[in-house]
Amino acid sequence: MKWIEKLKDRWEVNSVGQVIVILIVFACTGFSVLYIKQPLFDLAGITPETSAWIRVPFYLLTILPAYQILLLTYGFIFGQFRFFWNFEKKMLSRFKKLGALTGRKAD
Repeated sequence: MKWIEKLKDRWEVNSVGQVIVILIVFACTGFSVLYIKQPLFDLAGITPETSAWIRVPFYLLTILPAYQILLLTYGFIFGQFRFFWNFEKKMLSRFKKLGALTGRKAD
């Protein structure tokens, strides 16, 4: 169980139990996204035959924000909202840095 201790240190959480709850939140979020993806694609009329030039932007504009919202929602339900809120802020700051590296403004 050395990997759990590594996650505990990396995520700066207090207990192994908290690490397990965080992993459960990630799992619930992932399964929920898998559950809602197909109905959203069907609603938009996107099929496997639809061009990737349409599928990929649609995915990025719908599924990724849905994932973030679900992550915060499950984090709240499981009592880990603060951890996931900080997680989201770190991720957004990385996107801003990526935008700065490419010369694009992220704001």
